[in-house]
Amino acid sequence: MSERSTLEDVRPLGDGPRSVLARRIGTVALALVLLAALGGFLGNRVTTESAPAQGYTLTVTAATTARPGQDVPWQVRVTNPEGFGPEITIAVTAAYLEIYETQGFHPEPSETTRDGEWLYLTFDAPSGSTFVLDYDAYIQPNANLGRSGAVALVVDDARIAEVPIRTVLFP
Repeated sequence: MSERSTLEDVRPLGDGPRSVLARRIGTVALALVLLAALGGFLGNRVTTESAPAQGYTLTVTAATTARPGQDVPWQVRVTNPEGFGPEITIAVTAAYLEIYETQGFHPEPSETTRDGEWLYLTFDAPSGSTFVLDYDAYIQPNANLGRSGAVALVVDDARIAEVPIRTVLFP
């Protein structure tokens, strides 16, 4: 009969089980994610930014953080106390709009053109001193990465006011 102990390969009690440390780290990480979600840090956030130029004020409201498949606000407002000419043109970096599924712009543009970087939307100018463009859209369900871009007001074929936009997507 052998004098060998069955406890030779057992770790000392002081070392503790490894799984306890892994569970504690996992529990803390899960609690942090849960607290961030409850605090609203992982949901949709919206910002409004403005840029004045030559008597015009360009104001853009867009999501800064969002999740795929959710509706998000996207609106452009242009004001000029002196009114507008016969038409108004808004330019948007085209790559930025690729994260959206859309029902379209409201009002509908009378003309749409695109160069290598920008999408130009031309509208019949409203009577009065305010023009509002709404984009009825939601983040594409398969979108994984956010996008950066800009919205600009175009007057006499020049972008005179520009507002940078950036949307970060969370899974």
